[in-house]
Amino acid sequence: MNASPAPNSPRLTSLSHGGGCGCKIAPGVLSQILQQGGAGAVMPPELLVGIETADDAAVYRLNDSQALVATTDFFMPIVDDPYEFGRIAATNALSDVYAMGGRPIMALALVAMPVSRLPLDVIGAIIRGGQDVCRAAGIPIAGGHTIDSVEPIYGLVAMGLVHPDRVRRNAGARPGDVLVLGKPLGVGVYSAALKKEQLGDAHYREMIASTTLLNTPGPLLAALPGVHAITDVTGFGLAGHALEMARGAGVTVAVDWARVPLLPGVAELAAAGFVTGASGRNWAGYGADVVLAHGLPATAQALATDPQTSGGLLVACAPGSVDEVLAVFAREGFARAAVIGGVQAGPARLELR
Repeated sequence: MNASPAPNSPRLTSLSHGGGCGCKIAPGVLSQILQQGGAGAVMPPELLVGIETADDAAVYRLNDSQALVATTDFFMPIVDDPYEFGRIAATNALSDVYAMGGRPIMALALVAMPVSRLPLDVIGAIIRGGQDVCRAAGIPIAGGHTIDSVEPIYGLVAMGLVHPDRVRRNAGARPGDVLVLGKPLGVGVYSAALKKEQLGDAHYREMIASTTLLNTPGPLLAALPGVHAITDVTGFGLAGHALEMARGAGVTVAVDWARVPLLPGVAELAAAGFVTGASGRNWAGYGADVVLAHGLPATAQALATDPQTSGGLLVACAPGSVDEVLAVFAREGFARAAVIGGVQAGPARLELR
């Protein structure tokens, strides 16, 4: 199961009040913070994507053929193995570049560690995990910043390039589009079971495999004319990020729950009560704009709001492009990518059927 900490070293997850993307500020609270702080911001015409639709990254036009994609993501441990924590955090941070249709070019490391409580080799393993993921993505970690902290935090500032015409926002969905999800859900449920030492070895391996799989299909999908919108599913869960897509485009997004892929054993773990606190906070923040159909499984709400650390890409594409989209996912190693619903004209909301 989760690797044992080094001698005289506490479990990483015991040092943090939350883990992975479940650490995100609740969506309702975040909305209030952004409303209070956003007035009077400078918005140059070169800024193609800012904070207006809660998109995955900022995009700044450099010239007619290049735009800079810039983002940052960091969080507290979701696993106790320091190397795997570093890998997961780095994979998650790079995902936002891929979700905009970009290709990463470099990263900066953000490292905040309780130096008096964690051995230096443990901190080194976290950083090495991030470096190995960036090496796999073909980019350097070109710098960063470190501080002494009461909780362990690791992540990246990630930068990439994209052609301005291939930027794919979360707001581009169109009525008639089909929705495709790249990775199965359930990372939050796995993390809740792991924290209580109730996650089996096989499920732990599934968790690591999913959270360290780079979302490399992003730029390949953005090159397809029939792909209209892309976002990645992270801390606000499938429901939250699908709802952001609906709000950004002014459409109704409908998800067929029976078609949504789940990680092995997740439904059973959720039914047994292994649900994160972030799931409830997510529902409290946006549940008023989600319609739950009668007859859904009792766990559907918890799983739809389950925070996904390093989750999959959610793609809205024309019906004629579905086969191409699924083929891209398959070539990049995403064996469980699946069609999960569609987009229709209507109020900006999510319908879970």
